[in-house]
Amino acid sequence: MEHPNAHQKEENNRKEDSADFRQYFRKLRKRLFVSICLAFLVPLVILSVYFHIQFNTNLKKSSRLHLISLAESQRNTVDLFLQERVANLFSLFHRAEFNVTPTQDRMNSYLQHLTEFSDAYVDVGFMTPRGVQIGYSGPYPYLRGKDYSEETWYVNLMKAERNYFISDIYMGFRNKPHFTIAVKQPVGGGTYVMRATLDPDKIYMFLRNIAQGKSVASSLINMAGTYQIVDPDEGGVLSQSPYDPKRLINQQVLEISMEGKSHLIAAARLTEVPWVLIVHQPLNVAYAKMYTTRRIMIGATILIVLVMFSAIWMATYRLLRRAEENEASRRELKSQLFHAAKLASLGELSAGVAHEINNPLGVILSQCGVIKDIFDPEYGGSTEIGPETAGQVREEIGIIEESVYRARDVTQKLLKSSRRTEPRLVQSNVNDLIDEVVEGFMERELKVSNIELIRDYDRNLPDIRTDPDQTRQVFQNLINNAFDAIEGPGKITISTRHSGKAVKVAVSDTGKGMTSEEMEKIFLPFFTTKEVGKGTGLGLAISLNIVESLGGSMHVQSMPGAGSAFTITFPIDLEEQATAEASTPGNDKRKKEKT
Repeated sequence: MEHPNAHQKEENNRKEDSADFRQYFRKLRKRLFVSICLAFLVPLVILSVYFHIQFNTNLKKSSRLHLISLAESQRNTVDLFLQERVANLFSLFHRAEFNVTPTQDRMNSYLQHLTEFSDAYVDVGFMTPRGVQIGYSGPYPYLRGKDYSEETWYVNLMKAERNYFISDIYMGFRNKPHFTIAVKQPVGGGTYVMRATLDPDKIYMFLRNIAQGKSVASSLINMAGTYQIVDPDEGGVLSQSPYDPKRLINQQVLEISMEGKSHLIAAARLTEVPWVLIVHQPLNVAYAKMYTTRRIMIGATILIVLVMFSAIWMATYRLLRRAEENEASRRELKSQLFHAAKLASLGELSAGVAHEINNPLGVILSQCGVIKDIFDPEYGGSTEIGPETAGQVREEIGIIEESVYRARDVTQKLLKSSRRTEPRLVQSNVNDLIDEVVEGFMERELKVSNIELIRDYDRNLPDIRTDPDQTRQVFQNLINNAFDAIEGPGKITISTRHSGKAVKVAVSDTGKGMTSEEMEKIFLPFFTTKEVGKGTGLGLAISLNIVESLGGSMHVQSMPGAGSAFTITFPIDLEEQATAEASTPGNDKRKKEKT
């Protein structure tokens, strides 16, 4: 006899094995996930970093080249501006009314002529070969008659090979920052000079105009690093700038910090005057395109990595989940096969026991007949006891015979259920087949379990062509499942109906019902909703196979807590039905009535 704790011990071992292989699959999933991530994501990240660096480098180079191009463009514009101013002064020597002793009206007309070309002109002066300004027009009339022969710009002009000179910003006689453009022209036996003063503020506005919309600030410094033209917010004219002109010219583009902010600086040297034009742009403006592209690339890379990470995670999860389910199914299938083998052995054992019981039952039954004959007066039975006693003995023998018949009926059913027979298709009544299943032992067992059995039959149900033994097996499986599904008192309803070309049998219960997930698997071999050890999971699979082999179908409806209902549809063999009706007495009369 099996030990009471053997099943519990087996269940505990099964749970431990299940926990072990689940732990194994978790570790396997982690290793697989890490391996796939290393194989796919690491190269992607490396390539993204590489292209990111290359792209940033190219964008930085592009931004620097753009700033250099901007500086050179502004340098050329300023040079052109100064050349035009020099040409304006030279044109005064070639006017028809020019003479070496200009009147005040003439000088005023000269200044008017110059301001028509540019509003940067402040005044104009005319000097003798000795450097004395004999003609002047402008806001500083006291400059008429001034001797400029010792002024730096005048000395440089006279020494220069070129016939013009542009000075640095200086204070001069007027004590205000300005710069001078002077040209010399031989007239008669001497060299006369025409000079003009330009306002640095006008040049600054000119620089701002040519740089409009470029988000850059421009300034001019001389080779000593002194501001010549500058934004007032950045510095003052003639103040020392933080730039080294020689370094700027050699490197062209630098990154420096100004007032806590990084700037990109480019420089270009003017050709008309020894000045250096400087343009600087905030780093976040100069590299704005790079920063935007960098954010897009980083965002796209992160998005791709997350998508691939999620895809790898889901793929490994599903793969390992399926492997875990397959392993669990394999173990469960193995357990069910062992259980099925036990049941098969038990069935063979039951058949053998039933066969062995039948022999003594036959002997008891025959002996009961002999004893009844002994006490039967008709056969010359014993008269030593009274007739009342003999009748009582025969009555008791009858009870024994009834019990023997009942026991033999049980053994016959055991033998019938264990016997393998070939399908035998005959005309059968479904109501009778159901009664053969439920009457007797099953009906009493249901009654003891406080389960009400309701048989709702269609009494005019036509016969169907089926295998009685296999059909009874189907009904028995369904009723047993309904019995197992009911916890406590309940009802099992068996109904039969005739619908067109089919006979329908419905077995419903008031049990615990099934979920939609369970309903998808109930017809799979070895799947069961019963507790471990209480079912093989083969009943419904075999029943469905039998019903379909007989040309029928099986459907199920269930809801958790509301019970289940299995409906079997058997086809009616119309040709056999017609033949049976034709051979039935009175059939001709019914045909006539229908006609």
